[in-house]
Parts: sequence; structure tokens; C-alpha cells
Amino acid sequence: MSTIGGKKKEVNNLPDFTKKVGLFEAKVIAVNPNAEEYKEMLGTELKEDSKAVEYLGTNQDGNTTLRLDVWLEEVKSKDKFKVTFFLEDKEKENKDQTKKQYINAVGVCSWADDPNNLPKWFADREYRVAYVGEEEVYGFMRTWLGNLDYRDAETTLQLDWNKLMKGNVRDIKSQVDGEWCTNVVSLATIKTVIKDDESKEYQNIYNKGFLPAYSIKQFRLVDYTNDRILQNLRSKASKDLKPHERFVVNVTGEYGCRDYFKLKDLEEYTSGDNLVASDKTLAEDDADF
Repeated sequence: MSTIGGKKKEVNNLPDFTKKVGLFEAKVIAVNPNAEEYKEMLGTELKEDSKAVEYLGTNQDGNTTLRLDVWLEEVKSKDKFKVTFFLEDKEKENKDQTKKQYINAVGVCSWADDPNNLPKWFADREYRVAYVGEEEVYGFMRTWLGNLDYRDAETTLQLDWNKLMKGNVRDIKSQVDGEWCTNVVSLATIKTVIKDDESKEYQNIYNKGFLPAYSIKQFRLVDYTNDRILQNLRSKASKDLKPHERFVVNVTGEYGCRDYFKLKDLEEYTSGDNLVASDKTLAEDDADF
């Protein structure tokens, strides 16, 4: 006689959204949400021991780490995406430890072998040695808080590092729907992971570059996948590029986005189009300056 029964398993997964790729305009709706905020935002009730809301940790080197999850809502479809940043309580150096990265009072970074060799435009503001992951976080925040006048001498964009390393992100959360926030253009990608000879694909968001909302129209006017156009952009000095052109150069460059992506408007992902994602996933780590 057949028997089917037992305790129903608890499911702790987020909703199975349709994967998408491409550029989209989005509004920031949450930063490191707690369980209650998760339920309100996604209609998902997390278990009490869910790791989804465990943001603070310690890595194998014994350094404190913070995972910063920023939730984005696409302005048209209201689809929700998560972009993740990782901070580590460790000063940022290049691989041979000959240079350090510095960050100034408006979140701009620069590299130097000695602070006396930092460019004047950078050192005119208060600065310090940057920590691992700060460049990406501040890069995002400078775009998101686009109503701040970063050229004004009185403007500051500084987070309390000690508070962050205790898991306190209230200063960032307080900017959601704040007076300086704007919509951002983000790049949805597909991350392919090879494990035990099995390929798995995950929705991802490129976290090393964001653009102001008005920039998305540029990608409708120009095909930035065209080799001739890309070569022309790469032949220019960075200072001569417009922000969206610099974004294209960075994303498509040797140390750019390793996930599968399209520099077009957001669309549903077709797995058959993704022929080289595994190669990108298995590439070596980014080379620091």
C-alpha cells in the first residue's frame, strides 16, 4: 500500500523572478532590509534563522565584512532587483602593495604610492586611505544621490566606517526617498557558475558602474556593441569621454563585466544567447592599479 505524508518542508527562497538582461532605470527602495521589510517588499516571509538578513560577518583573514544589499525597482514594470556590494575592514592596496587607494570627502577615489603624489584636484578635499569595497559603494551613491552638487566646496559624502563595520547602515537607509536621491540606470546581467560540472545561472546586477536616469536614451540612439564604435571610444582619453561612454568602455574592457549582458533596454533573458558566460565566470580576478 502506498503512503504519502510527513511534514511539509519550509521554503526559504525568494520568489522565482524571470531573469532579465539589459539596462534599466530604477528607483532605490530598500537597503539591507530586515525580515519585516522583506515581507512588505517581496511578499516573502523569511525563517527566523535566514541568512538573507545576516549582513555582518568575518572572512577567512579574520577581517570584519559587511554585505550591502541595495534593492532596485524598475520604473516601468516594477520588477525588483538586488545589487550587492561587499565591504571589508582592510585598507585597499594593489597586488604588489606598492600603491594604496585613497578616498576623499565626496567619495572620489585615487591611487598613489605616496599621499604627496596624489593629484591636487583630489587632495584639495579631506581624504584618507580607502577600505576594500568603498570605491564601488561610493560610486553608486554618487549617482544615486545625484541632486548633491559635488562641485561645491561645502558638499560632503562620507560614511562612518566604524558604524558600518558594526552593521549600522542607517545613514544609507535614511537616503531612500530623500531630498538628494535620484533614479539610476543599472545593468542587469546573468552570472553563470560552474559547480560539480553543472552550470547554474543567476540574476545579477553589475555593481561597478551606474548612470543617471537620462543616460539610458543614449543607448537607444547608438549601438555600443558595434566594434567600430567601441574602438573609437577606446582610442580616447578617459577625460574626453561622456559618462555613458566611459561606462561602456569600463563594462566591455578587459577587466569589465564578466557576466552575460546586453547594452540594450531590459529584456527577458534567453539562455541560448549566452554562449560565453562560463568563460567570463572562470576568468582571473580583476587587476588593481
